[in-house]
Amino acid sequence: MATDITTEENLEPTALPDAELEAVEELAAAKEAIVEQVTRRIYGQDELIEHLLVAIFSRGHSLLMGVPGLAKTYLISTLSEVLNLDFNRIQFTPDLMPADITGTDILEEDKATGKRHFKFMEGPVFTNLLLADEINRTPPKTQAALLQSMAEYRVSAGGTTYELDLPFLVFATQNPIEQEGTYPLPEAQLDRFMFHLKIDYPDHDDEMTIVKRTTTAKTPPVEKMLDPQTILRLQELVLKVPVSDEVVRHAVELVRSTRPEDPAAPGFVKEYLNWGAGPRAGQALILAGKARALLDGRLTVAKEDVNALAPPILRHRILTNFQAEAEGITADDVIDRLLEE
Repeated sequence: MATDITTEENLEPTALPDAELEAVEELAAAKEAIVEQVTRRIYGQDELIEHLLVAIFSRGHSLLMGVPGLAKTYLISTLSEVLNLDFNRIQFTPDLMPADITGTDILEEDKATGKRHFKFMEGPVFTNLLLADEINRTPPKTQAALLQSMAEYRVSAGGTTYELDLPFLVFATQNPIEQEGTYPLPEAQLDRFMFHLKIDYPDHDDEMTIVKRTTTAKTPPVEKMLDPQTILRLQELVLKVPVSDEVVRHAVELVRSTRPEDPAAPGFVKEYLNWGAGPRAGQALILAGKARALLDGRLTVAKEDVNALAPPILRHRILTNFQAEAEGITADDVIDRLLEE
């Protein structure tokens, strides 16, 4: 006789305890307060700010792509100030070495005994929020120095492993208009970023506001809204949000439909893509969907959350082919058509 076994994977979502329901309300209120503080300095980037908050509370790293002058660096530094997080910025250059990021051992002499010993000097990666500015300007060897810290929250140097303080997030920027002297990010590192965010020019009214408010002697002050321990607690809360099998199936099918070799992939995917997204994309869709739901004060993840987050999560994980390039078809075009169908 067959035995009916109910596994955790096919259970429907259950309600959160009362204490965690209060934390959900706290997170939703915190989102409004954080956005209000950040927009005192950053104008016309509301969707970008929301995506960065989703990344922070779902423990995801982000790659920001935009032309110079769109306040990418200023946005990240302001966000770290509002969240009360330690912040470091690295300007990536062609001569930057891995030790310039992770740190290095230096020979130090004990003045009392005269004995010498090696002491590890921490690099800028030892922080809560690291801004890797123009990350594609440094060679792959140095780019790869971030891989371990992004995946494992630790750094190995001189045969010793050092733990990073949590929360730890990497926000990297790229300039899309300059190709000379740049090094494309390896696919393995691109996949480490949960989001690939495109920053567009502001509209006319926002640009008027930017020009007027940033050409005075006054910098708007911002208040600190959270702290590292609170953020860690809220990150744990995001992981506890239940998700229905239907939403998980939707995310998985969306990811699988980007793979040209998959029998269920649409014809235009087979025509325009060389390869599609891997399982990490599905994980990112669900984790980010949980964070987005909680930031909106909701206890359940909907398909709409997955669809809204699909472009920044998938665009750097799929590769278009020559046919797409010849016809002017971009990764975003493919994703939009997938969502339509």
